[in-house]
Amino acid sequence: MSAGAVRAAVTAGRSLRPIRKIRKLVHDERGLPIPHVGIVVRDTHLSRLGEHYHNTLADDLLYMTYKHESGPRPPPRNIRLMYDPEDPYVKLRSNPPVGGSQLGRKLAPPTTAENVVHLERIQLHTMAKDALVSRQNLLGPLMALRALSGETEQGGGRRGSTGVQVVRGVKSVGGWVRPGLPLGAKVDLRGTKMYEFLGTLTEFVLPRLREFPGLLLPPASASLQTPAGVAGVVSFGLPPEAMGLFPQIEVNLDAYPKTYGMHIHFITNAKGAGAQERVRQLLSGFQIPFARR
Repeated sequence: MSAGAVRAAVTAGRSLRPIRKIRKLVHDERGLPIPHVGIVVRDTHLSRLGEHYHNTLADDLLYMTYKHESGPRPPPRNIRLMYDPEDPYVKLRSNPPVGGSQLGRKLAPPTTAENVVHLERIQLHTMAKDALVSRQNLLGPLMALRALSGETEQGGGRRGSTGVQVVRGVKSVGGWVRPGLPLGAKVDLRGTKMYEFLGTLTEFVLPRLREFPGLLLPPASASLQTPAGVAGVVSFGLPPEAMGLFPQIEVNLDAYPKTYGMHIHFITNAKGAGAQERVRQLLSGFQIPFARR
């Protein structure tokens, strides 16, 4: 058989193969294509601060905050309302408990190795008043938070990632804030990106910030039995010049119309009396400085 006959037979055999149909992509409500395979972007390396917490800091915090309870806890007190709830004349009336809500005296859960205080998420929040004049002025804060966090909505296949969100007014304030108006932006950091931001904050930003003595603590005479004292959240603000100290912003500072101040909220699982103190001990282990007034 000649070479031409062989090529003709091979070509005839190929033509008999079934033609594969190209699978069409399904689009979501926003018009974006949905791939037919599940794509999840994993972390390529371990988080240094995350490993530091699990290997060293968690044990130290358990030792520092442990309180031994020899017996069962006393039953909770019966909350007596100021007015009889069965009285029809007070059903639509405010009926506070006698002696206040006693929220500041709420007991902390028993200390165990499972409920050691840890970071759940870090929230960055910035407000742009000039967004009330023009919504285009909100692009700067959105771009800055996007660069700082690297978070996108459902980024990397994570359902808990909501990306950078627009903060809108809830109620009317002074006639210049109305419900629904965009006022700023916020983003929640979790997991590895939370620890990466924390490392950048403590290693690059706070040491270069001028006249920064540390996070101010309340006076020693201040009472810890307050609603803020039992909340496991520590917040502080950074001036606008601090945003330019982040490497993600500093590398391309001219791309932003101006720098913006921000509030940073460290949200933890601490609850009950002394929660604020436990959160401060946790942040001190991450090299965040504190100063007494």
